[in-house]
Amino acid sequence: MIGVVRKERLDGLNMELRQLYYFVKVAKKEHVTQAAEELHVAQSAVSRQIHQLEEELGVKLFLQKGRNLQLTPAGQLFLKRAEVILGDIERAVIEIHEFMDPERGEIRLGFPHSLGMSLVPQVVAAFRKQHPKVQFRFKQGMYPSLLRDMVQGDIDLAFISPFPDDHQAVCGEVLLTESLYAILPPNHSLASREEIDLAELKDETFVMFSEGYSLRPIVWEACHEAGFTPKVGFEGEETDTIRGLVAAGMGVSLLPDMALRQTGPLQPAKVKLKSPSVTRTIGLIHRTNEKLPLVAKVFRNFLIDYFNRNMHDK
Repeated sequence: MIGVVRKERLDGLNMELRQLYYFVKVAKKEHVTQAAEELHVAQSAVSRQIHQLEEELGVKLFLQKGRNLQLTPAGQLFLKRAEVILGDIERAVIEIHEFMDPERGEIRLGFPHSLGMSLVPQVVAAFRKQHPKVQFRFKQGMYPSLLRDMVQGDIDLAFISPFPDDHQAVCGEVLLTESLYAILPPNHSLASREEIDLAELKDETFVMFSEGYSLRPIVWEACHEAGFTPKVGFEGEETDTIRGLVAAGMGVSLLPDMALRQTGPLQPAKVKLKSPSVTRTIGLIHRTNEKLPLVAKVFRNFLIDYFNRNMHDK
């Protein structure tokens, strides 16, 4: 009887994947025009597909709210299922392509902005020397957005810092633990020292990362451990900005060793911290209890070996 009822509900449906894809895009953007621009199709085409989808389902999926659209309760329910369906289809296509030729797969990789300058290009270039046909789809983001993208299935693997020790939905391994250094203007009175205590910077103005960036709480907690609350004078969202502002004399900061390897005309002084020792972890995560696509598994194994061989004690 249940099967008959379900069949009756499905009879007459002519739903297309394109409708689901357009629906999810509009739901995320909350705006038909913006969704159409991102999809590179006419606004009228998106509106038509959404209207047809609502007619086939017999419910309103969106309500107008000013210039934006808002999901109805039915739309919110349908969005959850549509994302699962599209995610499953995308993974199925990837698996088929990998089955036909594992060397032509695609890896969806997330990473924070601080690793985009050197680390990610470095490891991807090394991997593609061995697997030149593998493609990558990159997604940069802050710590919370990387976790969200991973849980939602938008990415397969992600570099993340710090490594999340107790997140039920993701798991992985720590690839690297690196030290943070004090960075000072070149003419600072402490710039020529080999090492300093962080407490010696208690009266200085700090150049900090903005809220939401993982290095900010690491620096904040280190200052508290040293016995003071940092006085924030400037905030930035890129390591290049932090480094440049300090080099220009706008304050002091703490940055990981990896962020200080670039050379240029305007560089801060780099001084080792004696007390407290300040470090950050860089990890690689994937979804818990979900099998990685074959090509992503190959890349994960490559990364673990690469870091074991090249990155220890740096």
